[in-house]
Amino acid sequence: MGQVDGKVAIVTGGASGIGAASAAILAREGAKVVVTDIDVSGGTAVAARIANAGGEAVFLEQDVTDEARWEEVVAETERRFGRLDVLHSNAGIARRCLLVETPLEDWRRVQAINLEGVFLSLKHAIPAMRRAGAGSIIITSSIAGIFGTPLNAAYCATKGAVRLLAKSAAAECAVLGDSIRINTIHPGVIDTPLWTKFGGEVPGLPEQLAEAWALLGRPGTADEVAAAVLFLASDASRYMTASELVIDGGLTGGRIRPPRPETSPKAQPA
Repeated sequence: MGQVDGKVAIVTGGASGIGAASAAILAREGAKVVVTDIDVSGGTAVAARIANAGGEAVFLEQDVTDEARWEEVVAETERRFGRLDVLHSNAGIARRCLLVETPLEDWRRVQAINLEGVFLSLKHAIPAMRRAGAGSIIITSSIAGIFGTPLNAAYCATKGAVRLLAKSAAAECAVLGDSIRINTIHPGVIDTPLWTKFGGEVPGLPEQLAEAWALLGRPGTADEVAAAVLFLASDASRYMTASELVIDGGLTGGRIRPPRPETSPKAQPA
C-alpha cells in the first residue's frame, strides 16, 4: 500500500473502463486523483466510489480537445492539491470502418481526441510537473499502435502516433533536465466499454478475439491494465522513460495461440 502516497494525479477518460480502474488504484495507493471525462454522471460516480472507499478524488468535466479547458483543469488541480505529479492521458475513442468508407469527419474526430488530446495533455501537464519538481506521464496507446488491424485505420494511426509522441516528449524532457518520465501502455483485447462500442454488432467480440489470438486465451481486465499504470506512476519505475509496457495476454508475442485439442483439425486421408 502507499505506492504513490502523497502524489497528485489527473486521469482523463476516467468515467469508465481503464481510466476508472486507473483512478481507483492510484487513489487506493495514496494519490489524490482528479478524474476527468465528458461523461459527467459516470465520472462523478467514479469519484464518489473512490471517496466512499476512503480515497480522495474529485471529478472535473473535460473535453480533451479543448485547450482552454486543459489550462483550467491543470490550474484547478494545482489550486486544490498544490501540485501535479502524475498524468494518465487515457481518453480515447474508436471507429470501426473500412478505410475507404471512413467519413473525413469521423477520421478527424478520432485524431482530435486520441492524438491532439494527448498532445494538449503533455503541453499543459509538463509545465505543472516542472513546478512540482518531477513527474510521471502515462499515455494509453494500444497494440494497435504496434501493428495494423483491418477496419481500424483511424484508431491505429492515432495509437501509433502517440507511441512516438511519448518518446519525443520524453527525450525533450531529458534534454532540458526535467525529472519527468513519459511512457506508454499498450493494452490488447481488454473487456471494457470501448470494445462494446467498437464491436457492438458482433456479440462477444472481445472473447472471440482473445480466444483466437491471446496466448492466455481470454480478454484482459481494466484492473490488470491499471496495475501497469500504477507501476509507471510509482517510484518503482524510476529508471523507465520513453518505454512501452504491453499488456495483451501474449497477443503480440509472435505466434497465434494454438487451438485447444478438442478443436484441432482432424488429419485428412492421403
